[in-house]
Amino acid sequence: MAHWGRGAALAVPLLLGAAVGALMPSEAAAQVTATMDGANTAWILTATALVLFMTLPGLALFYGGLVRAKNILSVLMHCFSIACLASVLWLVVVYSLAFSDGGPANQWIGGLGKAFLAGVGPDALIGDIPESVFFMFQMTFAVITPALVVGAYPERIKFLPVLMFSGLWLIFVYAPVAHWIWGGGWLAGLGVMDFAGGLVVHATAGISAIVLAKMLGSRRGFPNELRPPHSPALTMIGAAMLWVGWYGFNAGSALAANGSAGMAMVVTHISAATASLTWMTIEWIKFGKPSLVGIVTGMVAGLATITPASGFVGPAGALVYGVLAGMVCYWAVGAIKHKLKIDDSLDVFAVHGVGGVLGILLVSFFALPALGGLGLAAGMTAGKQFGVQLLGTVAVVVWSAVFSVVIIKVVMAIAGLRASEEAETEGLDLSEHGEREYNF
Repeated sequence: MAHWGRGAALAVPLLLGAAVGALMPSEAAAQVTATMDGANTAWILTATALVLFMTLPGLALFYGGLVRAKNILSVLMHCFSIACLASVLWLVVVYSLAFSDGGPANQWIGGLGKAFLAGVGPDALIGDIPESVFFMFQMTFAVITPALVVGAYPERIKFLPVLMFSGLWLIFVYAPVAHWIWGGGWLAGLGVMDFAGGLVVHATAGISAIVLAKMLGSRRGFPNELRPPHSPALTMIGAAMLWVGWYGFNAGSALAANGSAGMAMVVTHISAATASLTWMTIEWIKFGKPSLVGIVTGMVAGLATITPASGFVGPAGALVYGVLAGMVCYWAVGAIKHKLKIDDSLDVFAVHGVGGVLGILLVSFFALPALGGLGLAAGMTAGKQFGVQLLGTVAVVVWSAVFSVVIIKVVMAIAGLRASEEAETEGLDLSEHGEREYNF
């Protein structure tokens, strides 16, 4: 396998039959490995479990603790049901659209040759790992991405529209963008660097979240009369699970048990820790007291920001990433809520959208050896790479925003979107699911 610096997003798409392994390091992508590597397979199996752990229970508890007590079950239900729905859709069609050969349209979208995993037997390989393992690893990314959007609409949305939006969004937003960057599409051809999902995961989720929050409308009492999170302790527990699971998210994207995975884990951890301390310090100076919710939110910002660069930067770069993530995402939270007056309730856009885009653009410079990085592609300068990264960002942002609006309009026409005033007052736990977490 290649040394860790020639990471995923610079890969030449690897075609095995119709399947694409575009997350592989570039030297490995140039060769079809005929024999399964047990160590690499074992690591990706472990990473797959870690990434699912990020969503269930990590993200569910992180979000659940941030809402009022009468809505916690609805948030947990959203995360759990989206995980189930995304898994089935991944098998049926989304994996094929993202990672199979799309024929003449391959620059834009994959085909249907891998629908229902057609033709993928137990011996099929992507590089030196089974394709079934690659399928499962990539599935966990498709699970968590629409689940991130849950943070934009809690406490005021009906349940059926959540399922409808999430399913359509996976097909029309996530699958094309994943194919563009990781499946051998046009952005991969331009050399966009996105190791583990700054654009594919965080930008798509963040942009779609703010669009949905705007079209859904604010919670009653926003922004002045909202109650604080009902359980910061649950939020911290969920955040800790996210931190652990993120090792699989970033280090697993090396698709090998090698130095690339090891360094990706190092920079992931350093960025998260640094962003946490940065966010905490800002709150401490501004309000006189550091909060638990603040420090764990800073951690998530650090993780989201380092994600696209985790295979390309060194530890010193990770420190800078963490500081900038804490500062920029903290500012974005206030700007979205208090200046733009958009109720992106749990700060999906400010943390994931802004963090993911920040990380995508910064990698153009922090991948340079002079700044401790592992270098750019042959013939690429920092300026040229920045132009490619910027073009990729604009394309993904526009695609995500436009198709989110279309999907939301369709869902509104079929099933409505917003819960009734009575349901919001009663709480979605009872009104939508007939259950209550706490009996006072």
